[in-house]
Amino acid sequence: MVIDGGRLIALDWGSTRLRAFLLGADGAVLATRQSEQGASTLAGADAFAQALAAVTNGWPELPMLACGMVGSQHGWREAPYAPCPADAAALARQALQVDARFWIVPGLMHDGAQPDVMRGEETQIVGAFALHPELAEQACLVLPGTHSKWARVEAGRVTGFATHMTGELYALLRQHSVLARLMPADGSSAPSSQAFLAGVDAAREDGALSHQLFAVRTLGLFKRLPAEQLPDYLSGLLIGHEIANELKAATPERLALIGDTALCARYALALGRFGMDKPLQLDNTAPAGLWRLAQTMGL
Repeated sequence: MVIDGGRLIALDWGSTRLRAFLLGADGAVLATRQSEQGASTLAGADAFAQALAAVTNGWPELPMLACGMVGSQHGWREAPYAPCPADAAALARQALQVDARFWIVPGLMHDGAQPDVMRGEETQIVGAFALHPELAEQACLVLPGTHSKWARVEAGRVTGFATHMTGELYALLRQHSVLARLMPADGSSAPSSQAFLAGVDAAREDGALSHQLFAVRTLGLFKRLPAEQLPDYLSGLLIGHEIANELKAATPERLALIGDTALCARYALALGRFGMDKPLQLDNTAPAGLWRLAQTMGL
């Protein structure tokens, strides 16, 4: 099928998945494709080039702009991090050109006592600004995931951010720790918001996380919680500690969640337990961010 009107091929190229968007005038998404050829599954420039050719096969020859782990040390080519504070113009200036048609967006680095980095989320943040300009004035943008990001923004710039390994910790504890022995197999039980909120409430008590994690086991051992509710309790406990830590630093006047709809809804539920108003929730904003960055770069 021939698709007319294309202006840019936008690529959200993470560790485990490659998502491609054919964008038309004003950044409208004309077509989407995805593959499981994420950056962590590939090795060598030829493998990356072949994955790109496969996912864009049949699309017109257009400028291509990619964000995510494709620009990491273990990606196609390393795109050096841009330091905070940074805006779309700073990211555009440091974009790495791989060939005549292909560029990679740099990640962001927050240089402090404990350096922090992001790749891909910076583009979603630019996309959120494009879709909701009021967020650029001053806000806290939360991007839940394997490594959740809390980014503070002001005057269109990311001034700093913090990463929490919440999603990865949940997966490790859920599947490979002593806690997993009392839990049902993944996907075998319906989610329980009651158990999730009980975990959030435990986190709000400001106890030691390592002690509270062991309580996930004992609550199941002594039948205080049914086995099928333990995964949700664990999720609430980890997300609750993440939120509690970030709200100690500063309670944002404007907060938005960006990412997977179900996961953002879970964060919104937990934030309500901390007395926060229901935040704005946005799905994948990477295509809008890549379009805005391409405009800034003059592509």
